[in-house]
Amino acid sequence: MAGKLVTIFGGSGFIGRYVVQRLAARGDRVRVAVRRPNEALFLKPLGDVGQVKPVACNIRNADSVAQAVAGADAVINLVGVLHNSGKQTFDALHAVAPGVIAAAAQDAGATTLTHVSAIGASAESAAAYAQTKAQGETALRDGFSQATILRPSLVIGPEDGFFNRFAKLAKMLPILMVPGTETRFQPVCVTDVADAVVRAVDGGKGVAGQTFELGGPQIYTFRQMLKLMMDHMGVHRPIVRMPSGLASLSGMMMGLLPNPQLTLDQVRQLQTDNIVSDGAKTFKHLGITPDPISSLLPKYMVQYRPKGQFSKI
Repeated sequence: MAGKLVTIFGGSGFIGRYVVQRLAARGDRVRVAVRRPNEALFLKPLGDVGQVKPVACNIRNADSVAQAVAGADAVINLVGVLHNSGKQTFDALHAVAPGVIAAAAQDAGATTLTHVSAIGASAESAAAYAQTKAQGETALRDGFSQATILRPSLVIGPEDGFFNRFAKLAKMLPILMVPGTETRFQPVCVTDVADAVVRAVDGGKGVAGQTFELGGPQIYTFRQMLKLMMDHMGVHRPIVRMPSGLASLSGMMMGLLPNPQLTLDQVRQLQTDNIVSDGAKTFKHLGITPDPISSLLPKYMVQYRPKGQFSKI
């Protein structure tokens, strides 16, 4: 695919910036379709002059999506939200948009379509997040049968919304009270997920039309991840399991805020393990060996140490 034109929806997000960097490094031309192109200008230096081009696109508008994929050899969808906010809803972005993108990619003659979903996507899930992710996968394949779907577990990295959020709380609060302390995760480095996306862009036998579940080499409980985080921070707080009733109430109340720390839907998600299922295609089938999160986590937890890089842990 070297030298091809690749359109990325959500390319300015957490995972997107790493995908853009890799595509540009191998010589692809990258069109980054985002709501506000001015907020994606930081991506341009990742490539040569003119190689990375942010363009305005409303993913809820079919004509806008069609313009964004016009002439593209490959299309990538990385769009997702953790909670509903105005018009940026689970239904609009997770369930409906993938079908719109798939139809546009098919009409544009794109060779491959890569879609990042999530482990746990299921129509039977109690969480709207997982339900709509499953609906989006179905709509995607209906519009582009050979689309490749990637389902990562918890993605971690310097810009992540998980460890950074809890590290800030651990610095401020005397205890960490969280729901689902024993729920299991298989956290994966953002660099490995980006490598998987780029591999999927190339398509080919064993990749096109397949679904891959992406988990790191180790499984942790929520409690174990928080403890590991605090070990790298040099800060230690008791971890207390929030009772289910209190967790649901807190999620309902916080969910009313513009940028909630916890929602009722997230409480429901924490009732189910987030790990690779038996028999699933994984990193191995993409020729990638994922790194342990210990290779990345200490590098950005250093900012939360009492004396930063000068702290002795």
